[in-house]
Amino acid sequence: MVNIVVLASGSGSNFEAIVRKSEEGINIKVLALITDNPQAYAIQRANNHGIKVEVLDFNSFKSREAYEDRLFNVIDSYCPDIVVLAGYMRIIKSRELLNKYKYRIINLHPSLLPSFPGKNGISDAYNYGVKVTGITIHFVDEGMDTGPIIFQKAIRIKKSWSLKDLENKIHELEYRYLWRVINSFNYGTYIVQGRRTIFIRKSTNT
Repeated sequence: MVNIVVLASGSGSNFEAIVRKSEEGINIKVLALITDNPQAYAIQRANNHGIKVEVLDFNSFKSREAYEDRLFNVIDSYCPDIVVLAGYMRIIKSRELLNKYKYRIINLHPSLLPSFPGKNGISDAYNYGVKVTGITIHFVDEGMDTGPIIFQKAIRIKKSWSLKDLENKIHELEYRYLWRVINSFNYGTYIVQGRRTIFIRKSTNT
């Protein structure tokens, strides 16, 4: 069983997709939703599924450092195996958090990194006119969408698609693959060698 906490700032649709898979019997346990936004719809989604919610209103803290100190303590209180950033709109700078959970914090990004980092990855790719985009799941470091890449899935953009069409297709990929990457931690571990991330499957020998 992979025990996770999920950080989200907005709608929480990816959070709910993970919860639904957990409810279907996948070996993922969602311990809590943590949000920096007291208005996030993700809170309602968590309540609908009986998932504990921790609201850390970023604007109520005197500094980023104070907020991240509290964030670290809340995350650590759950002792998660993995911290999942799913629509969490802040860069984590806390060395304490990044060091303790090194290669155990993952982020979902809606483009094929290193192209189009940042919060507007879908529209940036669409407006640039690329023919292929997709999603990236990567480990988190102190940069913006710069950590070692775990998984990518590409999609070819059809010329008839609007930006909304592309957004919907990207979200379909997110819902389909994020839980699979989380679930993979049940079956092995990821080793990072420079920029390369290699999955080592657990031995089945008894």
